[in-house]
Amino acid sequence: MIYDCDGVLFDSLESNTKLYNDLCTRLGRLPLTADELNFVHTHTVYEAIHFILRHDIQQEKRALDLWKQLDIVEYLAYLRMEPHLLETLESLKNQGILRAICTSRSTTMKLIMERFHLWPYFDMVVTALDVKNPKPHPESIAKIIETFHLDREKTILVGDSVIDRQTAESAGIFFVAYKNKEIAGDFFIDDHLALLALLANGPKREKRKL
Repeated sequence: MIYDCDGVLFDSLESNTKLYNDLCTRLGRLPLTADELNFVHTHTVYEAIHFILRHDIQQEKRALDLWKQLDIVEYLAYLRMEPHLLETLESLKNQGILRAICTSRSTTMKLIMERFHLWPYFDMVVTALDVKNPKPHPESIAKIIETFHLDREKTILVGDSVIDRQTAESAGIFFVAYKNKEIAGDFFIDDHLALLALLANGPKREKRKL
């Protein structure tokens, strides 16, 4: 079982909004628009900065310097863990099912794992820093599959964005849309516990709500 982070493990919209709007304030520009917020929520920090600063190289350099000065821990306080997540992860662990994270986050992921004591629940974490090509390129998924010699037909990615769906498709694995019916692929769920029902029934490539 492979999980995206933002929007799946955590409701991170408030955290990301505050973080990037503070960065915008320091850069002397207006807060993020709805489209910009949607973009930064699903892309790496480098892609996000490149997007919101409209390819202004000097501003991008300044933004990256400011990023290094931000106290990221301050913004982690606004993360909200999704309901029944730990209960589900514990059940998967007891069933001997490997659990991994595939995220567009970079340096912040380690802080999140430590703050919320998630290391015991996951066998592997792949961030944007661990690959040359971030999502939706399949490299991050391939890294997990190759490490544990997984069967693609038995591998599932749980995500909440188009980027996640494209990642699963490019990697040739199942995709479960979490709380986002608009991107529903093989399955749609609105609670983590539903993953247990999915595994109990055996996944089949058809659209249905669990």
